[in-house]
Amino acid sequence: MSQLAIFGGPKAVPQPLKPYRSIGEEEKQAVSAVIDSGCLSGFYGSWGPEFMGGPKVREFEAAWAKRFEAKHAVSVNSATSGLFAAMGAIGLGPGDEVIVPPYTMSATVMAPLVYGGIPVFADVEDQTFCIDVESVRAAIGPRTKAILAVNLFGHPARLRDLRALADKHGIHLIEDNAQAILATEHGKYAGTIGHIGVFSLNYHKHIHTGEGGVCLTEDDDLALRLQMIRNHAENIIEPTDMASIPSMIGFNYRLSEMAAAVGLVQLKHAETHVRRRVHLAERFVDGLKDLPGIILPSVRKDCTHAYYVWTARYDEKAMGVPRDAFSKALTAEGFPNFVGYTRPLYRLPTFQRRIGYGKEGFPFTLTNRRYEGELCPVAERLYRSEALCFETCMPDASEGEIDQLIAAFRKVHAARAELRKLAA
Repeated sequence: MSQLAIFGGPKAVPQPLKPYRSIGEEEKQAVSAVIDSGCLSGFYGSWGPEFMGGPKVREFEAAWAKRFEAKHAVSVNSATSGLFAAMGAIGLGPGDEVIVPPYTMSATVMAPLVYGGIPVFADVEDQTFCIDVESVRAAIGPRTKAILAVNLFGHPARLRDLRALADKHGIHLIEDNAQAILATEHGKYAGTIGHIGVFSLNYHKHIHTGEGGVCLTEDDDLALRLQMIRNHAENIIEPTDMASIPSMIGFNYRLSEMAAAVGLVQLKHAETHVRRRVHLAERFVDGLKDLPGIILPSVRKDCTHAYYVWTARYDEKAMGVPRDAFSKALTAEGFPNFVGYTRPLYRLPTFQRRIGYGKEGFPFTLTNRRYEGELCPVAERLYRSEALCFETCMPDASEGEIDQLIAAFRKVHAARAELRKLAA
């Protein structure tokens, strides 16, 4: 009788893994203090000191800027809002092109559409899963306004090279740094190398405020534009130096005082929270490094990895069994995992049908670009047969449970020939 759990054998990880909880007594006290103050949001939608938010929001922004050695930090109510604001801040307009990866969360590639911009897809690397510099280079054209790079799964894209490429062509580099807090490239924090870096404080990130985000920039003008877009920019009519204030349309992307108070506590303990994820991922790498057919995540020279997700590449030819069958067997053993990550995003109906806004499909009416076929072969391959992922941020695994998870993976690997029954 097979020892694999999927065929009735005992599970290698018999107990459910506890979820990681980073919210504790300090956060409760911080929120209680805000509630006691009676000021749950300090924003006013008209020009004045409160246009920049309440005391906790401003304290949080100052702490974030100091921690990441940046000139300006602008808080927002989500990283999605931060990406949208970044597109507006750089002056993106109808028909302008933004180079994006297809292998990321959908908000990244939808952000240009908010301002009538056209996403242009560049493939990703199969080692780090981040946007490929040469693919970006080939995609730059006369209408290119920006590169939107994602530091995927916690590893930095080739940010220094991308910034040099952006500067050469007079365009902007925006970093979607939702998954890579405290990751570094050449000693600089991811999220600080582009013209704007966007961080996420969503509840399942390394640190969180439930919902929230932060934009970093060194540029005074970009900072002002981000602050305006966040808070009803059209209402700024009072400063005496109006000639220096751009005319913009704004939204409500404001962070609450309670979220900012939680963020201050979370930021203080960020290293601890990230270190736990890195430790779990490194244990996996060490415990599985001798297994043929499994290409473990690597860290590029002069980089550090934050391991939002631990992602291995599965070699179906070497393994002799489909990845999806291997994944199902892992799940049965108590090793939570998922495959593929996201389908390449140019396959979303928005791009396939070329319909954004209105019956005519704006902004696709401004371009002849089509999103047909396998535009990005590496992303297609990762989605279809290679990417095998573990959400490092989710469980609070003890050392003994990490041992069990490694044993579960090795158990399935050793008995993989039996899994051909699932694929038959």
